[in-house]
Amino acid sequence: MNIVVMGPNGSGKSTQAKMLADKLGVPHISSGDIFRSLENQQSSLAVRIKEKLQKGELVDDTDALALVEERLAKEDCIKGFVLDGAPRNLYQAQNTKAKIDLVYYLKVSDETCVKRLLLRARGDDTDEVIKTRLFNYHTLTEPVLDFFRTKNKLIEVDGEKKEEEIFLEIYNSFLEFSK
Repeated sequence: MNIVVMGPNGSGKSTQAKMLADKLGVPHISSGDIFRSLENQQSSLAVRIKEKLQKGELVDDTDALALVEERLAKEDCIKGFVLDGAPRNLYQAQNTKAKIDLVYYLKVSDETCVKRLLLRARGDDTDEVIKTRLFNYHTLTEPVLDFFRTKNKLIEVDGEKKEEEIFLEIYNSFLEFSK
């Protein structure tokens, strides 16, 4: 089964996606990890992506789709995957070649996201970059939720709970969905 976990930066989507992938025995694919893996490369694509990430901006649609789809086409994803960080906007959701069976949306307030991001203390988590990411999420990514909602593929989860409670809710709904 091909699953996407969505939520704003700091919602815990990567943590939940990793836990779900481990439980299901499929790979966890993170668009952020894919983009960051280009960090030491000097190709024009890598330079473009690094510049975008440093500003807290989104990677261009064509670049993002190509990189994510290239990863999803690998043999380890044949039996399914858990993806986080993509699709990031309506264009990507409508134009991805990847078959998406189920989408989990972790609902978390901006206030909680900011607190969590500042706690993880990653170099690119500055106040300004966090605000840009949250703004981009609300304006560009939230319409993707409606896209999947209309296809009856979206399950909303309260991302404000404890990590284990969130996972239990996700996994139980997965079991219910896959009956």
